[in-house]
Amino acid sequence: MRIAIIFDHPYGAGASANIPHARSYSAALLASVMRGLALNHHEVDLMDLHADGFNPVISAAELAAWRQGKTLDPLAADYQKRIIAADHLIFIFPIWWECMPATTKGFLDKVFVKGTIYHEPKPGRPFSHLLPKLTGVSLLTVMSTPDTIYRWFFGNPVTKVLFRGTFRKMGIHKLRWYNYTSMERRSPQAREHYLQKTEQRFARL
Repeated sequence: MRIAIIFDHPYGAGASANIPHARSYSAALLASVMRGLALNHHEVDLMDLHADGFNPVISAAELAAWRQGKTLDPLAADYQKRIIAADHLIFIFPIWWECMPATTKGFLDKVFVKGTIYHEPKPGRPFSHLLPKLTGVSLLTVMSTPDTIYRWFFGNPVTKVLFRGTFRKMGIHKLRWYNYTSMERRSPQAREHYLQKTEQRFARL
């Protein structure tokens, strides 16, 4: 399968090593995911949003174009082609202020254009997606908030935005969320255990 990974962390995909002030558990998860996918010989297409220099802010001209089903940002247009070609999407990012970082939200805003990624049959009706090969979406998040508090007190904001408000709205229902909480307070052995478990999980994809 062709797997497209959307990765969002300011340190970039190379920050997987355990180096203080230059490390990202999100990047470590990305490395584990890619090792697992390689075991099953999947074709991996990595979109490292910060390394690519993706600008998540929509200008007035871009919004006017978006309303006409057009994309002015060449990088966003490139991402569209790569998403359309994918069999599976994987999002990896940290949770900040209980939701996705601004760059991922801008990715959704700029890349998911009506007429390119989805179709709106009638105003107020459910959308239909224009992703002919897509079979599912996986989400990996890293957060400091304890899992039970995030799920029951805050109400899972990130899945409401990315799953219910984006993919389910377009008719895509095979969605998986893997959440890694309080990793900064866990032992090195525990963090490594989760990385190995992640590699094994995606080796079975």
